[in-house]
Amino acid sequence: MSARQPDVSEQVLQFASKEKSSSNHGDALDHAGQAILTLLQQAANLSNEQCERAMSLAHKLSIQLRAAEDQNKHLQVERDQLQNRAERAEEWLKRVYHEIEEKLISPHAGSHQASRH
Repeated sequence: MSARQPDVSEQVLQFASKEKSSSNHGDALDHAGQAILTLLQQAANLSNEQCERAMSLAHKLSIQLRAAEDQNKHLQVERDQLQNRAERAEEWLKRVYHEIEEKLISPHAGSHQASRH
């Protein structure tokens, strides 16, 4: 945007110098009108360019957001699967512990206590 400002300033200066040197006020008015229309066109072009850049960036960010949301959903599913697997592993450990206690520890504890009495 700053690159366009010197062009605008030069046009204003050129217009001002032409207005002073012109003896015909109709020409000065025509030049002023043309200069205003030129500046308006430049402003419209710049505005359109900025709007297009903003829309392009918004589209790019929207795609990135969707990708991040998809990845987040995938990670949540994976987390749930791993949590379920961990819970099942814990249940198996409890079952194995009880089996060891019932079949290995309890019978030996009972026979060991009987031999003391």
